[in-house]
Amino acid sequence: MRVPLSWLREYVDLPAGESGRDVQAKLVATGLEVETVEQLGAGLKGPLVVGQVLTIEELEGFKKPIRFCTVDVGRANGTGEPQEIVCGARNFAVGDKVVVVLPGAVLPGDFKIAARKTYGKVSHGMICSGDELGMGDDGSGGIIVLPPEYEPGTDAIELLQLVDEVLDIAVTANRGDCLSMRGIAREAAIAYGLPLRDPALLDVPPPNSFGYPVKVADPLGCDRFTARTVVGLNPEARSPIWLQRRLQKAGMRPVSLAVDVTNYVMLELGQPLHAYDRSRVEGTIGVRRAEAGEKLTTLDGAQRVLDAEDLVITDNRGVIGLAGVMGGANTEIADPQTDPETGEVRGTTEVVVEAAHFDAVSVARTARRHKLSSEASKRFERGVDPQAASAAAQRTVDLLVLLAGGTAEAGVTEVVSPSGPRTITMRADHPDRVAGVPYGRETVVRRLQQVGCDVYGQDELVVTVPSWRPDLTDPNDLAEEVIRLEGYENLPLTLPRPPAGRGLTERQRLHRRVGRALAGAGYVEAPTYPFLGEAVLDQLGLEEDDPRRRTVKLVNPLSDEEPALRTTLVPGLLGALRRNDGRGSHDLALFETGLVFRPTGDEKPSVRLPVDRRPTDEEIAALDAALPEQPRRAAVVLTGAREQAGWWGKGRPADWADAIEAGRIVAREAGVELIVRQDQHAPWHPGRCAALLAVIDGEEVLVGNAGELHPRVIKALGLPERTCAMEIDLDRLQRAGGGVVQAPRISTYPVATQDVALIVDASVPAAEVAGALRDGAGELLESLRLFDVFTGEQVGEGKKSLAYALRFRAPDRTLTADEASAARDAAVAVAVERTGAVLRGA
Repeated sequence: MRVPLSWLREYVDLPAGESGRDVQAKLVATGLEVETVEQLGAGLKGPLVVGQVLTIEELEGFKKPIRFCTVDVGRANGTGEPQEIVCGARNFAVGDKVVVVLPGAVLPGDFKIAARKTYGKVSHGMICSGDELGMGDDGSGGIIVLPPEYEPGTDAIELLQLVDEVLDIAVTANRGDCLSMRGIAREAAIAYGLPLRDPALLDVPPPNSFGYPVKVADPLGCDRFTARTVVGLNPEARSPIWLQRRLQKAGMRPVSLAVDVTNYVMLELGQPLHAYDRSRVEGTIGVRRAEAGEKLTTLDGAQRVLDAEDLVITDNRGVIGLAGVMGGANTEIADPQTDPETGEVRGTTEVVVEAAHFDAVSVARTARRHKLSSEASKRFERGVDPQAASAAAQRTVDLLVLLAGGTAEAGVTEVVSPSGPRTITMRADHPDRVAGVPYGRETVVRRLQQVGCDVYGQDELVVTVPSWRPDLTDPNDLAEEVIRLEGYENLPLTLPRPPAGRGLTERQRLHRRVGRALAGAGYVEAPTYPFLGEAVLDQLGLEEDDPRRRTVKLVNPLSDEEPALRTTLVPGLLGALRRNDGRGSHDLALFETGLVFRPTGDEKPSVRLPVDRRPTDEEIAALDAALPEQPRRAAVVLTGAREQAGWWGKGRPADWADAIEAGRIVAREAGVELIVRQDQHAPWHPGRCAALLAVIDGEEVLVGNAGELHPRVIKALGLPERTCAMEIDLDRLQRAGGGVVQAPRISTYPVATQDVALIVDASVPAAEVAGALRDGAGELLESLRLFDVFTGEQVGEGKKSLAYALRFRAPDRTLTADEASAARDAAVAVAVERTGAVLRGA
């Protein structure tokens, strides 16, 4: 919200010498985030005056049109003679009033003006555009053409209000009231302890039966609708300079008088409004939910297909607007058009003004569904004062009558759903107990009254919340108002006292160890959003009955395309990999550790926990019962070179084996030795996919998968060829490891190494052979490593040779050669029995 200081002073009598920086400090102290204070007109120095164009001579022989003008600037040049100026703009004519800067002046950006020779003429000054004066975009894109009533020589700095300070305030989602001059002025009045001139305090005529007909079919979506009609508008009327400048300073572009007035009142009071061309509205204005498939062309020219949940404005023909978001093009205010034959100006002469209050959630969902954020939707989403609708409509009518010569019809339409004031019961000392500061009842009551609350009672306060603060719903909200207005800086510093013996849980320790291990192995952590949509599950090639398709849907998702919580980490990581690859980083190894969400079907409706006391064990248990399962996972994705080429060698690309090794790295942090077997599991390639298993309670349990992604998945997601991935369940690994990681034992006795090569069928997994060797070798086996795989004529067709290095060591003695050989022979015997292996060379 951009707040011009000159405009703010209309509602609060700020001290005369108070600067924008001073006001910023006061507002920040009350809890508003004032990001910047913009100094408009900084360095601007006159003379800058109104001039009237007397003559225009077109200069020939140049690459672009150039005009030599004489301009009457009154006595501003000291002589009263016409000023000679060279200008390249084309949007003004003889007789027009323009803004002229004379030699000796300085424009924003330290642009000094002097007489200079150009295009064969001497230009004594410059005819100015809005950009050159730092006024922003006025929509014309050229020279400023002023209304004819201003005399040549008039000071344009004061006329155009070029010198001002603008506070840029980042309004949080709960403070919709501060998206208006009225709301900011209220905060400034409280901060300075000054009275507020509330612009919403207007005399509003009571509703009657002969106003414009309105029918609200959805009172939950629209609990208030005010309609007023103004006729006899002058289609040639333009917004006055003061109105245009206030809009520009607030960051809005002037459009036309009727539109500018509604935007001005919205900025002033915080109530979004809409003006309909009465001649283009047929019959009763209605409010209802859209029918699925209905279409509407909005004011931005886009045709939108409506959803059944969209709240819409209608007339007898159908939909004419998205309620609280944007109006339709079929009822917009027409731009003035001049009849070429008669010279008559035609345009909108009768308008129907809408000031309504729409449901915040409905407006927010509609805006996101159609990707159509507007100034109106931003305010409705955050909360608009429903009681201000009538005053906003009256203010709009008054300005249209004043500025466009219209006449307000006596009819006043108000459709209101009955509702009572909102009250909150709170102990008078509740803010004291929250802040740890003894404010006392008088201070609490005074501060709540300053924000607009009515307060009754002594020890137990009954607080009636003002209509413009929908965010005040609980005692803690009221306590926050007292605390912020009394000053956060006055809160005492109290260090927490953690009880002894607390620290990270084993689950948290494992999480951290895994992150450090993967980072040490060359992976880069890439946290992603925990959301996904059905489309990516289709692209991953998941079957219809795949458990990963059973998702937890969000009631209010950030994006309609990703309305569910993730059931796997892989899609988010693949999205990050795709974006980085598209930006030129082709050698990637990314990892993420985090939760996935799996619904059980037994979840119960969630409970709302209290804020004025600690929840009971039963309340916490009920809240836990409402949650889905949330297992903790680790995942990696790889593409490009795993080892870079250089003087040391050729390097190599990442492949499925690297993904499997990532799983082993994670498992080692949990003290688990993985069992790796061939698997077929989407989205991996069926011939290059491994199942990662661990032994839990004596049984082999699947804990993850790794390998190369299926080519169809790679094509669907736009990934580099041969992209690999791994995902593993950390909670299952923790159970398999028993929660304790054993430190390596250092022996003082030498190791005995024995190599063995076994020939097996090509279909026999190497892990199965390794398991048999390990079981047969007994307690003396310290480690076992596969160091060679060979296929060829020497071992026979359909066969492969697996070579293992076996390390034997005794804890209490040096092994003899016979003992090591016996252990090796026992290992081979078990492998032969279980897998049909043949000792190579035997």
